[in-house]
Amino acid sequence: MTPAPAPFNGVMRTIEDIRVELDLAIERRARLWEELGAGGDPAKSAEAAELTQLIDDLWAEARALKAYERFGPSDIIRSRARTEERLERESRRLDRKAA
Repeated sequence: MTPAPAPFNGVMRTIEDIRVELDLAIERRARLWEELGAGGDPAKSAEAAELTQLIDDLWAEARALKAYERFGPSDIIRSRARTEERLERESRRLDRKAA
């Protein structure tokens, strides 16, 4: 079994840290699948399911980190999007008023 992720401490992990953990989880899951192919074992099956969830979570974390590195904090992104929406609505309103 893999340990539960540490609670958030305000420090983001690096993409390299995430990739190392991801690679280890993928390798472990592949070994489990091979072992499960030789015969069913409920404990190994449950561990494989847990590893699949961990892998999904790690991919999501990696995507979020890449987005953060590229675009900045999500609250700033949402703020920019709201501003753009407001400007677009105002532009349409002025276009209708001018027509």
